[in-house]
Amino acid sequence: MNCKIKKEGRRFQSADRISSGYCSRKMRGGLTSQSLSAIFLFLGINIFLSVRAEDTRASTLRREHKLYAPLYDCPNCIERKDQGNTSSTDHPWKEFDIIITYSDPSGAVQVRSVRSRDLSSSWVWRNPRKKKHDRVVQDPFQAKLIYRNNGDNWSDNRQFEGETLQTQTYPVHPVKLKRQMLRRERRERRTADLIKQDKEIENQMQEVAIKRARELDTNIKGKYSIWRKEYENPNSDSTVKLIRDQIIMAKAYATIAKAKNETVLYDSLIKQSRESQLAIGEATNDAELLPSALDQAKAMGHILATAKDQLYDCVQIARKLRVMLQSSETNVNTFKKKSTFLIQLAAKTVPRPLHCIPLVLTTDYHLSNYARRVFPNKEKLEDPSLYHYAIFSDNVLATSVVVNSTALHAKEPERHVFHIVTDKLNFAAMKMWFLVNAPGGATIEVKNVDDFTWLNSSYCPVLRQLESARMIEYYFKAHQSSSLTSGADNLKYRNPKYLSMLNHLRFYLPEVYPKLGKILFLDDDIVVQKDLTPLWSVNLHGMVNGAVETCKESFHRFDKYLNFSNPKISENFDPNACGWAFGMNMFDLIEWRKRDITGIYHHWQEMNEDRTLWKLGTLPPGLITFYNLTYPLDRSWHVLGLGYDPALNQTEIENAGVVHYNGNYKPWLDLAIAKYRSYWSKYVMYDNFYLQVCNLNE
Repeated sequence: MNCKIKKEGRRFQSADRISSGYCSRKMRGGLTSQSLSAIFLFLGINIFLSVRAEDTRASTLRREHKLYAPLYDCPNCIERKDQGNTSSTDHPWKEFDIIITYSDPSGAVQVRSVRSRDLSSSWVWRNPRKKKHDRVVQDPFQAKLIYRNNGDNWSDNRQFEGETLQTQTYPVHPVKLKRQMLRRERRERRTADLIKQDKEIENQMQEVAIKRARELDTNIKGKYSIWRKEYENPNSDSTVKLIRDQIIMAKAYATIAKAKNETVLYDSLIKQSRESQLAIGEATNDAELLPSALDQAKAMGHILATAKDQLYDCVQIARKLRVMLQSSETNVNTFKKKSTFLIQLAAKTVPRPLHCIPLVLTTDYHLSNYARRVFPNKEKLEDPSLYHYAIFSDNVLATSVVVNSTALHAKEPERHVFHIVTDKLNFAAMKMWFLVNAPGGATIEVKNVDDFTWLNSSYCPVLRQLESARMIEYYFKAHQSSSLTSGADNLKYRNPKYLSMLNHLRFYLPEVYPKLGKILFLDDDIVVQKDLTPLWSVNLHGMVNGAVETCKESFHRFDKYLNFSNPKISENFDPNACGWAFGMNMFDLIEWRKRDITGIYHHWQEMNEDRTLWKLGTLPPGLITFYNLTYPLDRSWHVLGLGYDPALNQTEIENAGVVHYNGNYKPWLDLAIAKYRSYWSKYVMYDNFYLQVCNLNE
C-alpha cells in the first residue's frame, strides 16, 4: 500500500509526516481496511481545523497591515486595478511562509508566521532572472518601523529574498510629526534670535568704533621722554623686560615659599632677585645692559623653574599677582601726584644762574652809578609811526632773548621800540642789562610797575581781590598744598605769577601807553624767527585783538577754560567758540578805547571774585574780554606748544614767525625739551660777562 500523500505547498508538511509515520507502523502491524478509513477521516478533520486557524491569523495580519499601509505604492504595482487582492496564483514562486519574531511587553520572544500571499500589494518582489531590481519609492515623512496592534512595540519590518535586503516604510505617528514640527520651529526661532543678537552686537561695535575714531587724537605723539633716550627698535629692550618679569615672578614665589616654610627656596629667590636688579641697574634697553646680565637671566630661569615645580598653584599665583598689581597701581598714582607737584615746583623755582644774574646786575647798577644813565632815542617812545612792542617780565635773561631775536630779524631795527615793564625787585637789573647790552639800532624803555600810581586797589579789581582774606587764605595758608600729595591738582593755579600785576598789566595797555595807536604784545617765553613788521599792516577789520586761534577739532574752545555750568557764562558765550593765544597779540589801542575794553575786563573780574566763572590766570578773562573782538591771524605767525608737546611738526616750527614755549618746560629750565632748546639758546649771549660769572653755560 502506497501511503505517500501529495499535497501542494508546505501547509500540510506536518500532517504529511504524521500520516506517513502512522501508515508505516500500521503496515508493519497488519492494519485492516476499517482502521485505515478511520485514520483518513481523522487526518481530514485536523487539516480542516489547521487551515481555518491559519486563515484567521492571516486575516488578522492583513487588517494590521492595512491600518499602516504605505502612502505610496511601488512602481511595479501602480498600474494594478486591485492592489489589495493580489492572488498567489499569479506568482507561484511567492507561495512561502514569513516567520516574524518580536518581544512582547513582558520581554518574552514571540514567533508569528505570515503567508506571503496575505501581504499587502505594496510589497515588492524581485525576479531572480532580472538584473535590475525593483525599488521601493519611499515617502520622506515615513518611518522604517512597523507599529504593532498592541501599541507597545516598534520593530524592524524587513523582507529577505536571496541576498537582497529591502526596507518597508510607513508614515510617522502624528504625535511624533507634531514634535518634529515644534522642534523645527524652535530651531528657526533660535536662529532668528541669534542673527538678531549678532546684528545688535555688530551695530554696537560699529558705534563704539566710530565714537573712538572721533575721539582719537590724530596728532601722533613722539616717544620722547626727558628721562630716557629714544629708540626706534621695538625689540631693543626685550632682555630688560624679561629680567623685570623674572623679578616679579621671583617675588611672587618668594612670598608663597615663606608661607610654606620653604626657607632654602625663599633665600634663593630673594638672592636672585637682588642680583637681577643689580644686573639691570638703570638700563632701559638691552644695549645698556652688562654682558653678565644674560647669564643672570639664565640663572634666574633655573631657580624659577625649581620654584614652579614645588610651589605652583594657579589660584594662589593669580591671587598674589593681583595683589602685586593693585599695590603697583597705588604706588603709580602716588608717584604721579608727587611728579605733578615736583614739576609745578620746578617750573616756579628760579635756577641758581638765573637768580645770580639779577643780583650781579643790580650790584653793578648801584656800584657803577648806572642809575643816572638814561636810554637814548627817548623821542621815539611815543612816535605812533614806529613799531612798538610791549614786554612785561621779571626775567632778565628771557627778556633779552625776546629783544635780541626780534631786533636781529628786523629789516629796519632803528624803527622798532621795545617797552619793557618789570617789578621793583628786578628793575635795576633789567635796566643795567640793556644799558650794557643795547640791541643794535633799536630803542629800549624800561619801567617799574610800582611807579604806576593809578594802578591801585580802588581802580583794579585784581589788586582788591588779592587783599581779601579769602584770597590770602587760598594762597598763603600752610594747610593748602603743603605736602607732596595734597593740592597737586590745583597747584598750577597757585603760581606766584598770578599774584603779580605784571601778568594782568596787559589789560591796561591804553593807560600804560596813552599816545600809541597800535602795539604788539610779546610774552617773555617766545622767540622771534622772522621780521614782524608786516603785522602792523594787517587789517583787523574793526577788531581790537589780532591773535592766532588755537582750537583744533574740539580742543581749546571756550568750554575748556570757562565754567559753562554757571548761567552767567552759558547765557553770554558760545561753548564752541574758538580760543586764541596770548603771547603774540596785535592790539588796536584806538578801538580799545572806543569800546572800553578795560571796563569790560573789570566787570567780569569782579563777578569772578569767588573764582566760580574761571580759575586764576589771564587767558580766561582775555577770552571773555575780547569775545567777538578778535581777528584771527595766519597760523604761521605763531606756533605754540614748545613748552609741553614733544611731537610738534618740525617744519611748522622752523617756518613760524614766533615760537612759544608755553607750558612748564621753559627753555631756561632743566626741564626743557632738549630738541626745542636750540631755538632759544642761539639767541643767548653765553660769552657775556654776567652769564659767565653766574656759570650759565650752553
